[in-house]
Amino acid sequence: MAKKVTQIAIYGKGGIGKSTTTSNLTAALSKLGFKVMQFGCDPKSDSTNTLRNGTYIPTVLDTLREKSTVNAHDVIYEGFNGVYCVEAGGPAPGVGCAGRGIITAVELFKQQRIFEELNLDFVIYDVLGDVVCGGFAVPIREGIAEHVFTVSSADFMSIYAANNLFRGIQKYSNAGGALLGGVIANSINAPYAREIIDDFVARTKTQVVEYIPRSVTVTQCELQGKTTIEAAPDSEQAKIYFRLAEKIAEHKDSRTPEPLGIQELRDWASKWGDYLLALETGNIRPELQANL
Repeated sequence: MAKKVTQIAIYGKGGIGKSTTTSNLTAALSKLGFKVMQFGCDPKSDSTNTLRNGTYIPTVLDTLREKSTVNAHDVIYEGFNGVYCVEAGGPAPGVGCAGRGIITAVELFKQQRIFEELNLDFVIYDVLGDVVCGGFAVPIREGIAEHVFTVSSADFMSIYAANNLFRGIQKYSNAGGALLGGVIANSINAPYAREIIDDFVARTKTQVVEYIPRSVTVTQCELQGKTTIEAAPDSEQAKIYFRLAEKIAEHKDSRTPEPLGIQELRDWASKWGDYLLALETGNIRPELQANL
């Protein structure tokens, strides 16, 4: 009997460090002894670059445009420490839905039962989280991913995107959709950034899985075309990614979040804005802290 493959979707606003976090998570899981596939679902097709020394790989959609039929093995490439790398790809510029690559690629792999054939432990989908519609919602809507995590900083637009994701998960949760495992808090260096994230997850009835600081080590490694796990395995940043991987590997209990309404989210952000301004000017009044 084939072992169960755990499928996980990592969402996040563009530019928030989603692919960096995902690739380091994948690399760390592989070093912990798991067989892992990273499935890039961003039309930019750059999710797996740092797992392959900075090189791009042909995408599923590009390959399908060249051939009438495709064997899934033709679009799987080996990366760091035996990680399997796949890029769904996107349509030709200006044509079609950017989420089509996800729909097509996932269907191809399901039909050919690739995950079972490769005896995988984890499939990690790296999904653009600015919009949760069409193909981008497939891992959630169809319950392909068992657990969903979102990468978010304390920046408002990042939190706004996370809250939108929560709305999508809540919408499909009663129809067999994926549930939320929690928030991976990225670029958390200032104490107030952690406070903002903590407040947001408390109000939306979820949890922070790990706090990841911004680090020049990550930049140095990516400039070499590598993950931190590969290029700086003994660094403090690598230890954090290993800790995240251990938590993800052990994670079992995902739930339906309780997203904030649009006006509620704006009011919440406004109060934090007032507080941060007061913090910077040294004019912190008790009522500002009480209103958070």
